[in-house]
Amino acid sequence: MGEQRVSLLNDENQMRNFVQQLLDDVQALEYMIDNDWFEQGITRIGAEQEMCLVHNDSLKPAAIAMKALRKMKEYPWVETELAKFNLETNLTPREFKGKALSALEKENKRNLKKISETLNGMDADLILTGILPTLRKFHLNMEFLTPKKRYHALMESINSQLTGSSYELRLLGIDELLVRHDSPLLEACNTSFQVHLQVAPQDFVKMYNISQVLAAPCIAISANSPIVFGRRLWHESRIALFQQALDTRTTHDHLRERSPRVNFGSDWLKKSVLEIYREDIARFRVLIAGDIKEDSIDKISKGKVPKLRALQVHNSTVYRWNRPCFGISPNGKPHLRIENRVFASGPTVIDEVANAAFWLGCMVGMAEEYDDISKHIGYADIRDNFAKASRYGIDSKFTWCNDKKISAVDLVRKVLLPLARKGLKSQKIDKADIDRYLGVIEGRCKTHMNGARWQLRAFTQLKNETTADEALTCLTSAIIQNQKKEQPVHTWKMPKLADLHNYKADDMLVEEFMITDLFTVQKDDIIQLVAEMMDWRNIRYTPVEDKNGALVGLVTSRNLLHHLIRSPKLKKDEVLVKDIMIQSPVTIGPHESVLKARDMMRDHEIGCLPVVKDNELVGLVTAMDFLKISQRLTNPVKGRKKKR
Repeated sequence: MGEQRVSLLNDENQMRNFVQQLLDDVQALEYMIDNDWFEQGITRIGAEQEMCLVHNDSLKPAAIAMKALRKMKEYPWVETELAKFNLETNLTPREFKGKALSALEKENKRNLKKISETLNGMDADLILTGILPTLRKFHLNMEFLTPKKRYHALMESINSQLTGSSYELRLLGIDELLVRHDSPLLEACNTSFQVHLQVAPQDFVKMYNISQVLAAPCIAISANSPIVFGRRLWHESRIALFQQALDTRTTHDHLRERSPRVNFGSDWLKKSVLEIYREDIARFRVLIAGDIKEDSIDKISKGKVPKLRALQVHNSTVYRWNRPCFGISPNGKPHLRIENRVFASGPTVIDEVANAAFWLGCMVGMAEEYDDISKHIGYADIRDNFAKASRYGIDSKFTWCNDKKISAVDLVRKVLLPLARKGLKSQKIDKADIDRYLGVIEGRCKTHMNGARWQLRAFTQLKNETTADEALTCLTSAIIQNQKKEQPVHTWKMPKLADLHNYKADDMLVEEFMITDLFTVQKDDIIQLVAEMMDWRNIRYTPVEDKNGALVGLVTSRNLLHHLIRSPKLKKDEVLVKDIMIQSPVTIGPHESVLKARDMMRDHEIGCLPVVKDNELVGLVTAMDFLKISQRLTNPVKGRKKKR
């Protein structure tokens, strides 16, 4: 969950002291490894569950985490996350044998039920999904940051490293997202199910390299984050979104390489886990300092195990998709873990545990099959596989061992599932558990369906029937209902708009409702161009903007009609847009309510409202758009509308 007792580095002395503690921790870790201090002969697994909180009526983010936590003081396993609409639970570490997987599922379901019961008393609920479909960009303003010292320090520190003017998101899928943001709180879009595997120091290199190889097929079969701000993007958009949300770099006219703090890695691990910690210290400046009174070198000299808190604080600010973790077991001995961060939250608990079973089984199975996986596949190939899986999910095609080309489904079904089964049997996992969880993975392969593909198909279908906002709300409602039924995602039916009973548009903002795919002209264009465009696209309103995107006018079908009636003999190229456009059209801001937009259109007797932010045209709202949601609005419109 991250060390909470941290602070900003406010002066050079504090920075030097923390860096020295960091270096001491690395030295102490090296000593403990070299002198066999680590726990041996036992393998434990664990997990962390992240979730989103939503209002029952709107199914949009509910910023009530702190209030909910006060009602759950007796539950030490639930904690805050970065945003006020997120929570996280820490599941009990357990020995990797017997019914460990089903015990993990039962504990997680029990925890989520207790949280859900608390939220129900607050007219809210929880949802397990990689990125909440109803989440909007304005939900990621700093007012939604969880009010804790760690998060404020982290945001401020990352901002201080920013070399450009803003953070930029650039993703291309079915749709395209190109937007800038003023804070790294974009990271809060992502929720995940993080799985931990304890690994002996002497096996760490071998096992870590295997985890890197497995990242791509794990993403492909489990992807569950395809929709961001109403755009259909990568099957696992979390991967790109997380990197870009914390990417403080900017473009230059040179080719110097700079690594993002969120990264896959640059090469195979060769000798020791220390390589990762040392590289992260060398590549990434310290962002925050811990409130550390421990002298790790002194503790080592006294034969005591240090907590290595400086190292853990720094490690928590570098986001590898397979991250090393140091901990101390209940018997007082230190241990190492690999934290798998590639799995998105959801779609259901059984889906999550199936993902964990698949990864854990493959880790053990591949370790028994390959002494050194790096001799069988190139690092460039596994990085390429990772990128493909993030974009295309279950539809990916990979380069596998010995340069074999294979689809994600065939790789999982024919190669990795047998290895996973073998690995779980080797750990003496209960046969019923093996069949239950690997059966879910097999089911996804047979139906070619995971959470991402289901969401993409469902949203595309719904979007053809209604507004994007209602489609996203219906999608979110269906996810929650299926989640409660505990049916794995490959068995889900497509949602129907008729199943959404509580949707109301009253609280919607213009930003959530407006059209953003606009066709515009400039004031010196000829009228014939506008007329043809409006005919081709079957539109009645064409905004006029300058070369910088600022709104300077509006052409309506009524303008054109008046022109044809009053000036029929003028040549087509003699009349320009500026001659007939509405010079100062009525506009509205993106953060105003839909009801206000409706009332403005009624009061001004107009059928269109350009949406403007800082003088820049960002969208359009028309009377036709309101017809799609007229039954969803209370206080129906009275009075007639006069078209312009």
